[in-house]
Order: sequence, then C-alpha cells, then structure tokens
Amino acid sequence: MKAVVLVGGEGTRLRPLTETRPKPLIPFMGRPFLHHLLDLLARHGIEEAILSSPHLEEEFRAFLKERGGAPRITWITEETPLGTCGAIASAREHLEETFLVCNGDILTDLDLSELVAFHGRREATGTIALTPVEDARPYGLVETDDESRILAFREKPSEPIAADVNAGTYVLEPRALDGVPQGVPVSIERETFPGLIARGEPLYAFPSDAYWRDLGTPESYLAAHLDALEGRVRDVVAGRPHLGPGVVVEPGATVEGTVVLGRGARVARGAHVSRSVLHEEALVAERAEVSGSILGPRSEVGADAVVEDAVLGDGARVAAGAAVHGERVGPERSVS
Repeated sequence: MKAVVLVGGEGTRLRPLTETRPKPLIPFMGRPFLHHLLDLLARHGIEEAILSSPHLEEEFRAFLKERGGAPRITWITEETPLGTCGAIASAREHLEETFLVCNGDILTDLDLSELVAFHGRREATGTIALTPVEDARPYGLVETDDESRILAFREKPSEPIAADVNAGTYVLEPRALDGVPQGVPVSIERETFPGLIARGEPLYAFPSDAYWRDLGTPESYLAAHLDALEGRVRDVVAGRPHLGPGVVVEPGATVEGTVVLGRGARVARGAHVSRSVLHEEALVAERAEVSGSILGPRSEVGADAVVEDAVLGDGARVAAGAAVHGERVGPERSVS
C-alpha cells in the first residue's frame, strides 16, 4: 500500500523555526519529525510514501539521503504550492489502488491498519479519521449519520464546543481524484470532499481516541513534547529529561524532567532549564534561566539572561543579562 504525505506547507505559525527548516523536519524528541511519521507508516505495512514540496526542497533531499529503511520514498518536485488535494493529484500516476493520505505536521499513534480495514468494510470512496477536541473553533465540523457516513461539512463554530474534527488522515480510492485538475491549487477539505458528497460518493468518518496533536504552533509543539515525556504517545519512548547524543549539562546546572536537549546542546553551570526544547548545539550559559521556550539550532542564551515563553530561531542570540518574554527572535538575530 502507498501513502501520500503532505509536507508542502510553509509553517508560518511556527516561525522563526520554519524560516530555515521545513516544518516536517523540525526536531521532535531530537529527530526530524518526519522520521516519526514514516516510522508509523512502516509499522502498518506501508511500502511507499510519496512526498512533494516547493518549500526548502533541498532540506528534504538531504533528509531523504540519510533516512534509509521502510517505506521507500518517491519525491515529486512541486514547482508551486498546490494545496492539500493539488499535491495528491500531482501523484495520481503513482496511485493505482487504495491509498493513505497523512498530514506531515500531525503527531498521532492512530491505528492505520484498522482505519484501512474500516474503509474496506464500508466500500467507501473516502474515509476521514476524526479526533475529539475540547474546543472545535479552529476546525470545521463533520456531520454524519448513524452509520458514520458523512453528510456535510459545517463551518467553524463561533463558540467553544467539544466535537470530533478532521484528524488529517484519510484513506482514498483513486476515483476520489476524478475531476481534480492537475497543476492548480485545490483544497481537499473545502473542495474535494464536499464535491464527493455532492455526487453521491460514499464518504465515511472513522472516529478515534488515539493520541493526536497538530504541531503547527510553538504552544502545541511544546505540548507534544511534554505529552511524549509523560508517556502519552504510544511508540515514543523517552527518558525524563530527554538528552540527545553529545549533550553537556555542567555541574550545578538544573534541568527539569520536562525538557528535551538535542544533539550537542549545552547547559552551563548554575543555569536552569524547564518545560523547554533545545535543538542541536543550543547553548544556555552560566546562571541563565530558560522556561517554556524553544531554542533553535545553534542559538545562544547568554549568562544571567532570562528567556520565558519564547522561540529563538537558528543561530539567534540573547545577550548576557538580557530578558526575553513571549518573543520570537529570528534566525541570526540578537537581543540585548
């Protein structure tokens, strides 16, 4: 079986981290997140993953060279952004049978094998995994009948409401792409799925209580790490704190349990780090305090500085004694 993995977004909500690295390659538990998604596909017997992106394509090519293992990867060059269904349609010649579609920024331990089996039992044209959320305002709602057949897609609610929403994982038949033009942007959520309903194609919902989190914002990215450290994500095993290879925590430094330190990161004596993720070769100098923050690759927090609820881009620097609260500091920028 094959899967199309949607990795083409620019990750604007996760800037400045995504200014230098595509969102699916941002580290999760010390590894590019895309590894975790491809590993999930492999565990469920997916033999080939099809990817395309016009954004920072060379970064993906470097990743794929060192990836190895299952599933095998087919890369399609996407000259311009084509949207969620446009990207799938560009792979049409590779999709002869039932296939999966996964969003490249969703952390989940969804049982893909059961999702595919459910789709087959329903003889569906398309099946959409649903996940429960406490506040559905950021998402559209899905209306179903008693047999889980999707009747309509509703607008985003204006008030907080708990509901099952589109989890960004689908099983499709090739005929779901009939009529989808190639080479132009098309949204699967706003155009393709409603179109399938309009022409009477069987479209079903697969409710699931599997772990699910969109990694598209700094807040959700941090929360996903805390969930993993607390054992809430199946198949992600991590110590607390999670220390990558070559990490240095000097005597007298304090690193709390809900912290991830990427390869070669260093926390100097007297420093304190809590509820934070440090990417490779990030530095927290003597007596500095870092909490609720993401420190990008090779970023530096100077001695006696305070960084709270912040995001530092690749190579960003916070000067000794400076304070950063709730800010996003771009790549190679300095704060004094």
